[in-house]
Amino acid sequence: MAHGNLMVFSGNANPILAAQVARFLQIPIGRAEVSSFSDGEVFVEILENVRGRDVFVLQPTCAPTNDHLMELLTMIDALKRASANRITAAMPYFGYARQDRKSRSRTAITAKLVADLITTAGANRVLTMDLHADQIQGFFDVPVDNIYASPILLGDIWRQSYPELIVVSPDVGGVVRARAIAKRLEVDLAIIDKRRPRPNESVVMNIIGDVDGRTCVLVDDMVDTANTLCEAAHALKARGAVKVCAYCTHPVLSGPAMERIERSELDELVITDTIPLRPDAQASSKIRVLSIAELLAETIRRIAEEDSVSSLFMD
Repeated sequence: MAHGNLMVFSGNANPILAAQVARFLQIPIGRAEVSSFSDGEVFVEILENVRGRDVFVLQPTCAPTNDHLMELLTMIDALKRASANRITAAMPYFGYARQDRKSRSRTAITAKLVADLITTAGANRVLTMDLHADQIQGFFDVPVDNIYASPILLGDIWRQSYPELIVVSPDVGGVVRARAIAKRLEVDLAIIDKRRPRPNESVVMNIIGDVDGRTCVLVDDMVDTANTLCEAAHALKARGAVKVCAYCTHPVLSGPAMERIERSELDELVITDTIPLRPDAQASSKIRVLSIAELLAETIRRIAEEDSVSSLFMD
């Protein structure tokens, strides 16, 4: 699968994933120095010739979000000034995606701001996975490939052969995602109706669907403080669920997330490696990681060869 014109560079956000992607592509990781001065200013130097090359910068904008975003922008600028032919910002996790609209009268639409920054820095296209809101693709003035982890998650659910399976959406906003998974698995769908009194807090109000005696699989795009998932697991067990597992693409796991997961009624949390896990999450017996490296590598190959990306996700 070696490609003479293709190069993959990585910042400091997820170098292990970048190395795995490069291995699948059978190319070396591009050499670059990505560091910072003592006052926190980001410094980037590209250490090899990129003139006329098709370059992918693999950098999820996960915590520390602003540092990793600035690394991405600076790498794009450095590559542009080094005469790279095409620069793709490959962001498996797009930070600030939850700020995609004005939630109150005088709040910023920061997802749009980040899109403008990436475009202005010099990115010719963007590759991301499971955007929190699909309309963010329209915030960019360059092509966006939003790919999905669903083939990987679905494959694992099939292999587990859960008895009496039912797919559960943790909120009304995730119904489309959960319904698609349930349809592919040919199983029932349940929905948790909740209200959120303030950011990162949720109160489960009602469960739409019969979960008594069932194995419940919660499906979501990300797990942040884990309050929603843990409250959902408690509500499902209270309604008679035998087992509750959660499948989430992005393991943000900020703040008290791990403490909540460990003492929750959630039996297992299955996530992907779009974001590297913090040490306590790596040590948890409740967390299992699926790799997106091969899927991401195949997507990069198709983009580089001007082949169809959407056919990866069609029957």
